[in-house]
Amino acid sequence: MTEQPNRSRTSSSTSRARTRKGSPTAPAQAASSTVSPSSEPEAAVPAQTKITIPAAHPMVAVLGTGDSILRVIEEQLPGLDLHARGNEITATGPREDVELAEQLFAEMLLVLRTGAPLTEDAVQRSIAILRSARNGESGERPAEVLTQNILSNRGRTIRPKTVNQKRYVDAIDKHTIVFGIGPAGTGKTYLAMAKAVQALQAKDVNRIILTRPAVEAGERLGFLPGTLYEKIDPYLRPLYDALHDMIDPDSIPRLMAAGTIEVAPLAYMRGRTLNDAFIILDEAQNTSAEQMKMFLTRLGFGSKVVVTGDVTQVDLPGGTESGLRVVQHILEGVDDIHFARLTSTDVVRHRLVGEIVDAYGRYDAARQERERGQVAPMNRAQRRAAPRARAVG
Repeated sequence: MTEQPNRSRTSSSTSRARTRKGSPTAPAQAASSTVSPSSEPEAAVPAQTKITIPAAHPMVAVLGTGDSILRVIEEQLPGLDLHARGNEITATGPREDVELAEQLFAEMLLVLRTGAPLTEDAVQRSIAILRSARNGESGERPAEVLTQNILSNRGRTIRPKTVNQKRYVDAIDKHTIVFGIGPAGTGKTYLAMAKAVQALQAKDVNRIILTRPAVEAGERLGFLPGTLYEKIDPYLRPLYDALHDMIDPDSIPRLMAAGTIEVAPLAYMRGRTLNDAFIILDEAQNTSAEQMKMFLTRLGFGSKVVVTGDVTQVDLPGGTESGLRVVQHILEGVDDIHFARLTSTDVVRHRLVGEIVDAYGRYDAARQERERGQVAPMNRAQRRAAPRARAVG
């Protein structure tokens, strides 16, 4: 039986004075929920609810240090007035906001019961999930998303933080080949790596193979010092960094020496058949259509493939079409292949990263619109040929 906050609701027009205190003073008490009748439109009547937090949960865990979580809720629901006294929270404001606050605190308590931390970011994302559910955009609940543990290592737990990330992780469980497509910072590679380590630890696969195309992003490989391996190593470094977060660093050299974990450039995949392996192709936007076909046809029995990339950051030389763009048209709808698409709302880095992604998206859309509205200028030979072509016509 799940723990829910007790609530009582009445119509009210109280002022926005605020009283807050830190720790619970009484256990949860049952209270009835009533709404007084009014002839005014329902949305125009301020509603009020009282939410009693069970004594098992310290108020500092619910409200945050220095009421930081309470402030996040007020920022996200500016029409809502929140007061905390003892272990009781009173919410006053528009009916929709009051009802959303009730749902939010119920989900927050479910998250706390699992032992998962309740952070300001988690609360902000919970509000976004509840709003999406109200708009019919998703059926997931915040507690379902925020408590789905993938992997734990050295006291740190890796879990999805958004609805799309949860769907991406679930798709990896259900399908043989999954494409994770989205902007930087959405956890495409990190979550795929966590699922790979989880599968290895559960003995669902015998090895992990991590690969990337060694494509130059504005630099020249030939000018880098060292051997070919040393030149390629920096391109694979992000994969090593993720591994160190998920596996004991002392065991990584041993696992790599035994072939249990392999990190290699994409060119090394040619001619191989990969059985009983979890294979991740990262930065797939930098593959050509031919390379993508070559990679996908390496799939052997008992294996799983995850392909990740951002089609807005292609570093291929001019004229080369991205294999990640092409494959969406070729394989969309094929059984046991899933395309998971993440957006700027799924960015889990600094808040500005999501805004940067959106800003570049608007700029690219405006530029494409301008280019569609312009006629490409003709060169000298084309201008000379134009009058002859009209005369013949």
